[in-house]
Parts: sequence; C-alpha cells; structure tokens
Amino acid sequence: MTEDARATTVLLVGAMMVRLALTGAYAKYVRTGMGGVLLVAGALLVALGLVGVARALGLVRRRADAHGDAHAQADAHGHGDERGPGHADGHGHAHGDRAGWLLLGPVLALLLVTPPALGSFGVGRSAAVDVRSGGRTFDPLPAGRTASMTLLEFDERAADHAGASFGATPVRLTGFVTPGNDRAGFRIARYQIACCAADAVAAVVRVTGTTGNTPARDQWVTVTGTFQRSADGVPELRATSLAEITAPRDPYE
Repeated sequence: MTEDARATTVLLVGAMMVRLALTGAYAKYVRTGMGGVLLVAGALLVALGLVGVARALGLVRRRADAHGDAHAQADAHGHGDERGPGHADGHGHAHGDRAGWLLLGPVLALLLVTPPALGSFGVGRSAAVDVRSGGRTFDPLPAGRTASMTLLEFDERAADHAGASFGATPVRLTGFVTPGNDRAGFRIARYQIACCAADAVAAVVRVTGTTGNTPARDQWVTVTGTFQRSADGVPELRATSLAEITAPRDPYE
C-alpha cells in the first residue's frame, strides 16, 4: 500500500470514529460512556491522517518535479527515452498501488452506513446468560408499585429460590422479540456486554398472556406482568400490558 493510501485509510477511520461518537451510534458497539474516548481517539487519527495525506501529496509533487527535470536534462543532451529489452515498465507496481486503495471500500461503507445493533439473529447462535449456578439471594420486591428491571436481573431472580423474591409485585421489562419454539407466548431478549458487542451474551424471557398478534421479530417492546414458574426452566412473565417501542439509544444492558 502506498503512503497516500495508508494516510487516507487512517483519516477515514478517524472520521468514522468521530461520526459514531457525535451521533451516539457508538452505543451499538461499545458500552455507553466511551463516547468521549472514541471522540478524542478519532480526532487524533483525523489529524494524523491529514498530516500523512499532506506529506504524501508533497512527495508526489517532488517526484513529479524531479522526473520533469530529468526529462529536460535528457532532451538538452539529445537523449531519447530509450529502453532496453529488460527495462521494467512499472505496471506491476501500479497494480499493487491500486489494490491497496481497495482497502478503503469497507471503511467508506462503515462511514456512510451504520450497521444495526445486535438483534435476534445472534440470540440462538451465541452464548446465553446462565444464572442457575449463582448463589446470590435477592430481597423481596417492594409491594404496591411496578418494579422496572433488566432481563438479566429477572433471570437471576427467577433462578433464586424459584423466583420467591418476586412475590405478586408487577415487573416491567424491555427487550426485542426473538424467535422461539414455545407453544404459548413469545420470547424477548436483550444482550449483556462487558466491553463491546464482540463479548455480548443474551438474557432471554418468555412472555405469555398477551392477546392479538405477536410483535414482529426484532421489534422492541416494553412488557408489564408478573413472574410465573415454567416447566422447562425458561424464565417466564405473564403479561398484563404490552407496548411496542422504538429501539432505545443504548440497546445493551
């Protein structure tokens, strides 16, 4: 790869990081709160790329000037542009330079189009949160009001003494619809991440008791209901209300 191609790649990667940080789209890939770090890193890469591009353009101009001076001197001495039979025409080097520019394609695609956050496609193809071996004991939920919680906490409470801490307290959960083989109801899921989307694992809850059509796959919903035990071990919520919502800014828990 030529120097100008390398510098342009660095410049575009930095611009992509700045765009993700300023628009908040970075939350689809890493934990929220890292936007400032990404913005600073992206700005540094942009500055480094601009310096590299300017340097590469200056080098090209110097080479062009030197090439022109060489031709002028050759003409002054009456020498033509004679090449021996073994002279290399530089085509192989030119093809290698053009191939290096192809690496900018994926970077430009990410700069112009932001891929979506992880969805239902990966739920059945990645590890799932398993809380059955945990020994933590939860305090009972306070009565008289609806408790909002993550799907991970719901799964943990369901595994703790068969869900005894729920009592009759209503629970509110938010997740996206994911396919399942349930005879009744449907499943919602939400990913947990430690650092970035690469280490994401999904917490899954079955929702029963709803009426009407099942929400579409990957549709985000907020469900309110009460915990009930299930025969197959999948944490289950019997819904009293369901609302379809737009995807939250931070899709991970």
